[in-house]
Amino acid sequence: MSEILGLAMAALVEANAPGSSVCPIGLYQSPDRADQVAISAGSGGSLRYTYPDGRRGTVGTKDGELFCEIGGIRSAAGQWTNVALRLTQSRFKSHGETLTGVLIEPATPGPHPLVVFVHGSERTSPRTSYYPYIFVSQGLSVFAYDKRGTGESEGEYTQNFELLADDAAAALKEARRLAAGRFSRSGFFGGSQGGWVAPLAATHVATDFVAVGFGLISSPEEEDRDEVVSEMRDLGYGATETAEATQLADAASRIAASHFASGFDQFQALKARYSGRPWYGRINGEYTGAMIRESDSDLRRVGQALFDNVELIWNYDAQTTMARLKVPLLWVIAEKDREAPPELTLERLTNLRKGGADITVYSFPDTDHGIYEFVQSADGSRTVTRISDGYFRLVSDWIKGNMSGPYGKARRR
Repeated sequence: MSEILGLAMAALVEANAPGSSVCPIGLYQSPDRADQVAISAGSGGSLRYTYPDGRRGTVGTKDGELFCEIGGIRSAAGQWTNVALRLTQSRFKSHGETLTGVLIEPATPGPHPLVVFVHGSERTSPRTSYYPYIFVSQGLSVFAYDKRGTGESEGEYTQNFELLADDAAAALKEARRLAAGRFSRSGFFGGSQGGWVAPLAATHVATDFVAVGFGLISSPEEEDRDEVVSEMRDLGYGATETAEATQLADAASRIAASHFASGFDQFQALKARYSGRPWYGRINGEYTGAMIRESDSDLRRVGQALFDNVELIWNYDAQTTMARLKVPLLWVIAEKDREAPPELTLERLTNLRKGGADITVYSFPDTDHGIYEFVQSADGSRTVTRISDGYFRLVSDWIKGNMSGPYGKARRR
């Protein structure tokens, strides 16, 4: 290998290495200007690419489409150029803590709809996510901020929806201040756990809309029970076995709701009764399975430290929050969501609409949490392939008030 070729190969390897700064996170445009792609943070310091149509992958892999090189992103078609965006860094206060965020605006003339991105339970920074850049590629302005206790924001990490909703409301006020004169309407998008926080925030501050992806209108207790029911169904068990597993889930929730102060005797009695069942040990739920696998003494001794350490409101009344919401709402559902089983949420959305609420509901068939399409193995495990085509356009068009469709496989409910 010649010295020049060796140096070129070394540069390519370095550019595609985890944590490389050669290809900054952001939005890129294809050589023919026909396509755009968001480059975001991946696991282990890697970079991921996500197209507006939902195709995705890891930058720099052998079977991937995009690679880092000195100067930016390259594909087989040539060099991709960084899309010029208007980025305004921000620091704002909520409950005495300083939170950090960034307003990301298209360079094209506005005004544009303004969206505060309320992300889920993850501790990673939404400022390094693909969502803000995909939304900007669709003509939205996005304010992405680090939740308290994550990224560069102060405070302790929490899953207290009331506190997180106050933070989101403060973020919307800050986003409006930063984008004054350059936005048309403003509101929230919340994904996953953000589906609890964003509607609640919209009852604390004036807003024009709320959009939710793969969220729930139920409590964390109901989420756990519904996950157990879904798992039992997927395992092929009938009503009798499912009712038994549900008893365990309900008993686990009673312990959690007491903040691990009571309910242990009943839970242990049910464990003893059902420990010989074929399904026992195969269920997980949100927390029931993990609690089953703890001994009685350990659950009493360290259960709160293990399962109740982020101020989660176990019996959070999402229905009451939704009934108080007075702005248009979009709800997008993954029909085969294992993490957020949608049946109860669909039922409650239907009831809210019967009561006169302005709610638009779409669902994507054969998708899991995140509107991810997948392939399923014989053992039931799933491997994500892509985000379903049409999802990003659906959310963006609804926020812009310009629904044109169709949106891939999406079904209007």
